[in-house]
Amino acid sequence: MNTAELWVNPPSNLTLSGNEVHAWRVALDVDATIVCSLFSTLCATEQQRAERFYLQLHRDRFIVGRGVLRQILASYLQIHPSEINFSYNTYGKPRVIIANEEPLRFNLSHSQELALIAVTQNCDVGVDLEYIRYDFPCQEIAARFFSPTEVALLRSLPPHLQTAAFFTCWTRKEAFIKATGKGLSLPLYQFDVSFLPGEPAKLLYTAWDESEAQRWILQEIIPDVGYVGAIAVAGNNWQLRQYQFSW
Repeated sequence: MNTAELWVNPPSNLTLSGNEVHAWRVALDVDATIVCSLFSTLCATEQQRAERFYLQLHRDRFIVGRGVLRQILASYLQIHPSEINFSYNTYGKPRVIIANEEPLRFNLSHSQELALIAVTQNCDVGVDLEYIRYDFPCQEIAARFFSPTEVALLRSLPPHLQTAAFFTCWTRKEAFIKATGKGLSLPLYQFDVSFLPGEPAKLLYTAWDESEAQRWILQEIIPDVGYVGAIAVAGNNWQLRQYQFSW
């Protein structure tokens, strides 16, 4: 099965049950008219952030990512995208609060021309994707941020496998810290994930609590050729559905 076949159009009667996680793949390079329309749905703070980008390409991709996030959340909540109000925890992770409740939990990640958005009802969730860059200083970055075990494993691989393995490890670690809501305040070297070629995604060890790894499920997501991705969800009994966002 090729990558495109993993991502299907959502049903017309889109629903999200309590044991489902919906992952959405979003193409960020779209028509200028769509960018303009999405810009109008952003709040003033988001619009100001968009205007601060130096390059038009990065500005437009930011607008599309945030605008489509609003559209997707609004479709579940049956409200207009501009009615979505985000609040942020201490570490900057956004949430949607309606009538003092959090009806959905979600996470957004983007790299190059793609974005991934994960949505659940009541499970903490994190998602990450990266475009594999073969000119990236993988060994140097791994030595600074990965655990000693992960660094040793990465160095043990044949050189031609190390770059993809690095980005596989990185996305799994990023998805996990985003799911916890603590972001980079949770040091990447304090936990281990699986990442060897062909190895299923898994949180293996957390230095602060040996039982923590049992609370989370990691799963690999392949957004497209040349990309790697991962999703982290609290709990064990959930089903992943992968949707392609279309205009």
